[in-house]
Amino acid sequence: MSDVTEPPSLDAALARASEELGLPGYYQSTVRPLLRNPEGRWPRCCGGGCEPCAQTLIRVALRTLELMGTPRQAPLPD
Repeated sequence: MSDVTEPPSLDAALARASEELGLPGYYQSTVRPLLRNPEGRWPRCCGGGCEPCAQTLIRVALRTLELMGTPRQAPLPD
């Protein structure tokens, strides 16, 4: 038997990250494009009071990647 724990699936990691960060489940589909291109350009907060805010989506995406054992390597835009 191995002591190595398998990382959660994308769906499980996204669900957990969403719950941890308070993102309602019906917004999970808006995080998926970030996960498909984890090192690409991600949106920034526009300051317009959008719901959900791009910063929330980014936090959930980052946490999802962390839970899956594949954290983002590219820097986030300023």
